[in-house]
Amino acid sequence: MMHAIIAPLILGFAIFMFGMKLMEMALSRWAGPYLSAVLKRFTATPVHGLLTGTATTAVLQSSTAVTVLSIGLVNTGLLTFSRTLGIVLGTNIGTCLTTELIGLQIGRIALPMLIGASAAWLLTALLGEMRILAWSRAEPMLQPVRLLAVASAGFALILIGITTMQSIGPAVQASSLFESFLERSRDSVLWGLAAGTLLTAMVHSSAAVIGLVMGLAATGAMPIEVSVAIVLGANIGTCFTAMLAAISATNAGRGVAISHIVLNAAGALLFLPFIPLLSDAAAAISHSPAAQIAHAQTIFNMACSLLALPLCYLPVWNSRSIQPR
Repeated sequence: MMHAIIAPLILGFAIFMFGMKLMEMALSRWAGPYLSAVLKRFTATPVHGLLTGTATTAVLQSSTAVTVLSIGLVNTGLLTFSRTLGIVLGTNIGTCLTTELIGLQIGRIALPMLIGASAAWLLTALLGEMRILAWSRAEPMLQPVRLLAVASAGFALILIGITTMQSIGPAVQASSLFESFLERSRDSVLWGLAAGTLLTAMVHSSAAVIGLVMGLAATGAMPIEVSVAIVLGANIGTCFTAMLAAISATNAGRGVAISHIVLNAAGALLFLPFIPLLSDAAAAISHSPAAQIAHAQTIFNMACSLLALPLCYLPVWNSRSIQPR
């Protein structure tokens, strides 16, 4: 069990998380300086906030980062609570980009992408930092290329991590503990929901948990409906970091975290009885199990955000009790 499941799982997960953090760091350094200004300028209405939250999360590849930044802006009075509601809805849509890309099953290009990204980074380092060419004005132009190379290397590592985790599929299927979990999940999808919530809260990354589930589903080790239940749970677990950030926040900052929790938890519970329909809808789009899980997450997140959008226009959110103090 150690060599067949635990070691490949830990190795694949470590590679995945390293690639995720590498990509997030590069994209944050590229877009981070402009993020606060974008959030303040383009959140006049909930619809604008939703679009802005979607775009910024897709760029940064971290819904948690955008949510925590929103809490910080509300704490300092730079954003009102009502303006963040649309952002919170948008982060759930933007975070689907990574899982949709993983669902394409493009693991075969991971190694060439990693080699190409490393070569591009080395080239920019030679041209810029070591000043082989006397291009003093060209160095600032090389920075975006360098960050793009780092982000591409991070995504390649994500694909390699997923491929490594997929290798445990046959061994997992033969595990009595996993078989017991599947039996309980067939009786009640709440087991899958709880597993997704706890795992995501522990590792602070819904993408990592969903990536692992996609790997198991791709090998046939996990049924689609159980996988979708875990995805719904992962959406709840991703709120944990925002909860920590809100501990010392203002009333409005805590309101942002609470709205994030309510949206994800209520959405998961609302869709829980409809997991078979959600699975069928995803299956109608693609025959690949991994892609079906990615599509199910996208459908779920978009539906939840669009259903909640009209509620963001209620006058109650402008109450003084939830404004910065």
